Amino acid sequence: MRILVINPGSTSTKLAVYEDTACAWMTGAHHPAKDLALFHHVNEQYAYRREFILNLLHKAEIEIEFDAVIARGGLLKPTPGGVYPVNEQMKHDLLHSEHEHACNLGALIAEDIAALCGCPAFIADPEVVDELQPVARLTGIPEIQRISIFHALNSKAVSRRYAATLGKRYEELNIIVAHLGGGISVSAHQRGQVIDTNNALNGDGPFTPERAGTVPANQLVELCFSGRYDERQVKKMLCGQGGLVAHLGNNDMISIAANAEQGTAPDKLVLDAMLYNVAKHIGAMHVALEGKTDAIILTGGIMHSRYCSKELQRRVDYLAPVILMPGEDEMGALAANALGALNGELPLQTYGAK
Repeated sequence: MRILVINPGSTSTKLAVYEDTACAWMTGAHHPAKDLALFHHVNEQYAYRREFILNLLHKAEIEIEFDAVIARGGLLKPTPGGVYPVNEQMKHDLLHSEHEHACNLGALIAEDIAALCGCPAFIADPEVVDELQPVARLTGIPEIQRISIFHALNSKAVSRRYAATLGKRYEELNIIVAHLGGGISVSAHQRGQVIDTNNALNGDGPFTPERAGTVPANQLVELCFSGRYDERQVKKMLCGQGGLVAHLGNNDMISIAANAEQGTAPDKLVLDAMLYNVAKHIGAMHVALEGKTDAIILTGGIMHSRYCSKELQRRVDYLAPVILMPGEDEMGALAANALGALNGELPLQTYGAK
């Protein structure tokens, strides 16, 4: 099966062609800031990104002949995990999403290119996968419910990969996945369903290289009404200018981890605090699984750091076997989902179905 994979990021676009699970070609590039500055809203980038992709395929002399085109899922309305054919409801919700991000263009471009060769267009396991159990949704304020936004694509992909090494299916195991990157999500996977996780985007869970995570509510309210900051500035503190950046003025994990390993202050204290908070959330997910955890998977770019992986493993390895799967392979995960849908191993979901 020949599969085209499209992954639009905020400042870049990645592209790959897979033959079954083997990557036959991969490329991508950052878009110059001067190009993106011409657009006032991400939706306006549609034609620009589409032509960029078609030009890359043309330059590589790759014929537009595919069995499927799959794109990184956008910030849709909450939906269960799985593989989704692009439909009209999905396109409407992406174009009118309250969260503005270039990943919202992926499904639109995928459908356009798929139409050129008469093949299906898919997305799989978007960031808004929502399989939370009812008790995980409620907070002490009825107007505020907990929201599931996490690294669904990679978290489910590494879980399936680990299950396969045991000769089992993802749906047979209870797994905790901690994904550590620019954002950090810790999710409890109970026999194929993510029954609990933190909102890794909007101020919930461990603090991260650039996000504040959960902070004391009363102090946050006082900060908001202090008159020192406006709404935009406070939201930046929560996402973009929080975490390691706020403490250290730096989110370069290579240098921070190197300093921590040498015992350099304040890097060691702040990084250890971040990892300590991740470990606490792994413990919370162990409770969500009622102590019946088959494995804890540590994944994401930060797990390439020997210091970070060893420190985190030390704090949680008494709960369940710890499996280290550093990095993330979004392109390969998308291709595997498309292949599973094409050969009937993964059932197709319908976005917007009641």
